[in-house]
Amino acid sequence: MANEPENLTLRLLREMREQMVTKDDLKGLATKEELKGLKAEFAELATKHDLNSLRADVASDLVLMRKDLSEQIVGLRRAVVEYHSTTVGHGILISELEARVRRVEQHLNLPPLAAH
Repeated sequence: MANEPENLTLRLLREMREQMVTKDDLKGLATKEELKGLKAEFAELATKHDLNSLRADVASDLVLMRKDLSEQIVGLRRAVVEYHSTTVGHGILISELEARVRRVEQHLNLPPLAAH
């Protein structure tokens, strides 16, 4: 080869041969089974990430629902107290009214009403 004239095409082909991948180079690469295993591992990691994201969403929803439920309970309590106050009149609660009726019955020596 030393006595051959310098040919641009031959020089480019020799450079390409040096850069080409051989069968020995391919042996070091992963096999199809290994690639399938990597794909399965990746899918499992993606699923775990999705589950963690879903857990965070559910926890956030539970916190919001608990806060909303607490606000509703407070509102319900307030509504019951207001109802008792307006039903009995003059701000007296029903339990206070029942105690007052019992005292009047005892004072007048009246028998208590029979249960229906």
